[in-house]
Amino acid sequence: MSDLVKNIIRFALFVFVQVYVLNIMPHLHELVVPYLYFLFILWLPFSIRRGWLLLLGFLLGMTVDYFTMTPGLHAAACVLVAYLRPLVIYLFAPKDADEYTYEEPSPKSMGWTAYSLYALILSFAHNCYLLFLEWMSFGSFIHFLLKTIISTAVSMLLILITELLFYRKQRYRTNTA
Repeated sequence: MSDLVKNIIRFALFVFVQVYVLNIMPHLHELVVPYLYFLFILWLPFSIRRGWLLLLGFLLGMTVDYFTMTPGLHAAACVLVAYLRPLVIYLFAPKDADEYTYEEPSPKSMGWTAYSLYALILSFAHNCYLLFLEWMSFGSFIHFLLKTIISTAVSMLLILITELLFYRKQRYRTNTA
């Protein structure tokens, strides 16, 4: 299957799961808001250009905004994640060219610790920015902080469960020099 078709299917599945499963599911508490859809951005190939990354982040966020009727909140958070992703990958990806042989971020390509930190930082950035934009209209700062921390923890749990349940067959990059 080509990378384009694979990523279109991922895009549709992540939006479907977020909108029709996670947003519909009765929440355990008002502080628990599970977000998984931005995992699409985290799974994009290492070699994707920043412009395409930002455009895909915007499209993903606008698609979720369309279904949840939020005026650009998810788009702003996804663009932030897409903007920060290359920096975080640079910080946590293996520096040795021999170890940097896979096409996309995964626990297999980066190692579980580096991948978990990569996902945690971007998950926290997404949740913090999204919930900050919501908080500016109402609420207390403590409520915002608790909701950010708990939502990030639940999102990380979902990300790690997704990584364990859905094995992604990794291909080697062919142009390593």
